[in-house]
Amino acid sequence: MCETLKIGPPRRPASPPIARIRPRESRFIVGIKMSHYQGDDGEYVADDYEAEDVDVDEEFRGADPESDVDELDMSNNRFTDTTADQARRGRDIQGIPWERLSITRGKYRQTRLEQYKNYENVPQSGEKSEKDCTVTEKGNSFYEFRRNSRSVKSTILHFQLRNLVWATSKHDVYLMSNYSVVHWSSLTGKKSEVLNLAGHVAPNEKHPGSLLEGFTQTQVSTLAVKDRFLVAGGFQGELICKFLDRPGISFCSRTTYDDNAITNAVEIYVSPSGGIHFIASNNDCGVRDFDMESFELSKHFRYPWPVNHTSLSPDGKLLVIVGDDPDGILVDAKTGKTIMPLCGHLDFSFASEWHPDGVTFATGNQDKTCRIWDIRNLSKSIAVLKGNLGAIRSIRYTSDGRYMAMAEPADFVHVYDTKAGYEKEQEIDFFGEISGMSFSPDTESLFVGVWDRTYGSLLEYARRRNFSYLDSLI
Repeated sequence: MCETLKIGPPRRPASPPIARIRPRESRFIVGIKMSHYQGDDGEYVADDYEAEDVDVDEEFRGADPESDVDELDMSNNRFTDTTADQARRGRDIQGIPWERLSITRGKYRQTRLEQYKNYENVPQSGEKSEKDCTVTEKGNSFYEFRRNSRSVKSTILHFQLRNLVWATSKHDVYLMSNYSVVHWSSLTGKKSEVLNLAGHVAPNEKHPGSLLEGFTQTQVSTLAVKDRFLVAGGFQGELICKFLDRPGISFCSRTTYDDNAITNAVEIYVSPSGGIHFIASNNDCGVRDFDMESFELSKHFRYPWPVNHTSLSPDGKLLVIVGDDPDGILVDAKTGKTIMPLCGHLDFSFASEWHPDGVTFATGNQDKTCRIWDIRNLSKSIAVLKGNLGAIRSIRYTSDGRYMAMAEPADFVHVYDTKAGYEKEQEIDFFGEISGMSFSPDTESLFVGVWDRTYGSLLEYARRRNFSYLDSLI
């Protein structure tokens, strides 16, 4: 019986020679983030970025029927996971049975690199950015593979927004799976539903500005989880807030009723006074700061273009704001006034993150680069780090500042040693769209959500130390 490998690129390039592309209706990626640059191009993009299946079932014909690579564990009717020990013995970390295909992993990787089409708002921005890129030493291993959990299906609703995976400890992860926020414990191997948004949700607490009628079938575009706090943002400007140690939902709000209302990013932070706040970046060109104790809107800044991501400096004084403009801005966190533009990127940006030292920060762009900036001299970036396939959609630093990770739309997460000036790199290589990534607060774990119909999963990596733990004790 033939088996099927489905690893879908997000757009329709010429198909690999071995594959038959079967157009299908996208079940998860339902939206294109339409900026103020709309029109004919918008229709083109919406059509081009339907998710697809690459059907290579023909390659399984003639495969050994006695192969011990069992994709489906019939005893519990679920896909099997891959452990670190199995990976060391040669099993593919995603469970893809390459030995039963007539194409090698290396050849398929080359095909992806040649045919994957990066989405750009500014034509050829990826090609033009190459001349500025920092030369890095690849082949390093800062985080080593621990486990691939295929029972955890991390999904995406918006192809440009990839902040849907958050770790609150080295064993606890929160992620989006269709209409549900799910908690996964890598320690127990169990998942549980934290919030179901498929039906009607409404707050069970009363706060000024909260919509007591709630929402129905909320499409979540972005997510943030920190300590015991969870905030989900929606396609229609929805904000849904929950305390993980309390039953029900605490707060529901719609930030705007504009047509272009999508919530692009949410960041939870502790203010200098010790209060818990969150910042919402919105497509209506607004940045809003909410107090999570009272859920009052404490600040509201507006900018000339849709805001895709905002990051607050560790001391709470500065904001990095990026969006639908090649130039980001550094602003005063109290007033929202621009301190300095950030010039260098060639396309729109969707990611930003501060180093814990409060001196440097990173921005990720559709020109396929991540730029590192130093607030002491913002005339140009101090490093330019390049992706392989596409835009840099997500950036994370470890809490000790030693490592920075950047995620492309698919297939690659890059980890850099900041102490080596970002010149030493680990390249984590797999197949599938990336829904998000997160370091654990103690820096010991790195989790990567992979969205794919067949091989969707949660990848888990452990920080390498001078000593190693036994797999059975992790």
